[in-house]
Amino acid sequence: MRQNPSFAMTDVAEIRRLIEHNPWATLVSAGPDGLVASHYAVLLDDTRDDLSIVAHVGKPDDAIHALGERELLVVVQGPHGYVSPGWYGDAPAVPTWNFVAAHLSGVPELLGTEENLRVLDRLVDRFESPMPTPRRMWERPNDAEFVRRLERGTVGFRLTPNSVVAKRKLSQNRPAEVVDHIVDMLRADGPHMNPALADEMARARRARREA
Repeated sequence: MRQNPSFAMTDVAEIRRLIEHNPWATLVSAGPDGLVASHYAVLLDDTRDDLSIVAHVGKPDDAIHALGERELLVVVQGPHGYVSPGWYGDAPAVPTWNFVAAHLSGVPELLGTEENLRVLDRLVDRFESPMPTPRRMWERPNDAEFVRRLERGTVGFRLTPNSVVAKRKLSQNRPAEVVDHIVDMLRADGPHMNPALADEMARARRARREA
């Protein structure tokens, strides 16, 4: 991802927030037959306060990516969407796409059975907890044999990235009143209504005001 100093996101807490709120990630590696991409949910490693993530892949994706042997790129995509040139006023302008994204790369560390089970348990809890009647991984009708059989079909990993490129392109190069208007237009009814992106832009705008 080409970086621009105006849009660089370097605050670890902000990148952690991006990962926490956008767990569905793209995993990319370069193998002998070319590039390979897979899609899995990732979690921040709750034993650390850096940008380490934990996740799993289903077999045989571990072999396809040579997991643990070569570099893996994990792409996390936050809110994103179209910005019309009509929202800039009468000045000459072209369309653009606002977005927040982070690229984390490194060679993953494979997890043992018990640690992989713990990560799978966390993953289930992450998404089941808001449900009216959560279905936990270890609760009936699942039994221990069923859970462990499922675990054997996965390979867990921890990625502590040795390279992080994160970008927050949210019209920071535009005057404050233009940014506010874009936020309003993203919240208004229309073909490009995008409340999530509007909220992210408004949040970034507040942070710049307070800095």
